Order: sequence, then C-alpha cells, then structure tokens
Amino acid sequence: MYKRFLITAIPNEPKLFFPFPNRKGVILVTMPQSDQGLTHDRYMLIPRTLIFLRRGDSYLLIKGAPAKRLWAGKYNGIGGHMEQGEDILSAAQRELEEETGLHAELWLCGTVIVDAGDAHTGIGLYVFSGDQADGLLKPSNEGAVEWIRYEAVGDLPVVEDLPSLLSRVHNMRRGDPPFSARSYYDAEQKLKVEFGD
Repeated sequence: MYKRFLITAIPNEPKLFFPFPNRKGVILVTMPQSDQGLTHDRYMLIPRTLIFLRRGDSYLLIKGAPAKRLWAGKYNGIGGHMEQGEDILSAAQRELEEETGLHAELWLCGTVIVDAGDAHTGIGLYVFSGDQADGLLKPSNEGAVEWIRYEAVGDLPVVEDLPSLLSRVHNMRRGDPPFSARSYYDAEQKLKVEFGD
C-alpha cells in the first residue's frame, strides 16, 4: 500500500512532497505536473550539448558547413540541441551518432551558462568528453568531421569559446569533478568564459 505525505515547509511557500522510508522501502509519493512551477517570467535555459571526443592527443571536431546559419567554416566540438523526452546524456549520444556516425561512452566534464544578451533566455551547455569510439566516421549536413591534434587547434578558425573549453577538458580525466562556468559578451561583443573555481 502506498501513502502520500504532504509537508508544508514554510508558510506561503509551495508544498513539498517527501518520500519517507518504511520497512518495505521508500514510500511512493506523487508530485503533479502543475507543482513544477513552470512560469515564463523567470530566466530560462535552452539545453545544448557539446562533445569533445578524444583519440590520444587529438579531438574530433566539425567544420561548419558553408550554408550553416551559425559558425559556417569554423571548427567546433560535436553537439546540438536536446529534444523533448531526452535526458542530456542521451541527447549527446544522439548528436554524436548523427553528426559523426560514431558511438562512445561519454562523461560529463562540466556545464556552462551562456548569456547571449537576452533578458529572458540563455543557453545551458553540457560539455562531454569520451574516447574509444566505435563506428564508421561520416560527414553530416552540419559539416565535415576530422581528427585535429590538440596543438594544432590554435591555428584553425574556431568558434570563439572553443579554446577555453577544450583547454579545460584536455586537462581533465574521467572521474574528475565537473566544472561550472558562465560565458557572456563584453562591451566590445567579445565572448568571455569564466570558470567558477
């Protein structure tokens, strides 16, 4: 038998549902969709993924297709938007397969809140890495993919925040705690990345 527990933590605050353990395990509690408190007057984030797949000291980067709306002709990590119904890891794995034809065990390196200048909406960027990819490498409509030596990245036309993010990922190992960062545009419209350590 399941019971529902209702706790009011603070007067005039939303009610919280909390699972209490019992002799048979955790009691199932419910939280209706309406209790998620979704409102459009709060700052919101659009979730995106960014993947730096590694092979030795090389990374798989994508050179944006000439007709691409954003970052045409520039190198970037693999990635894209999350779709409804996905968790963020599944979204990253799907983007990797769609853009490269490869599969890999990915791990979360960090998150970046991107302030693109909109007062209501920003980007929530989830940065992943992985290695030991399998599959057949293939291009996509997004652009051509190629393995680039880490030392050579500085000589390429790249998306503006790639050097900062790739440098951070390059010095990480699986199991390291994920970083937290924010990026924003300064008065001269230069993109700045700040890490929260």
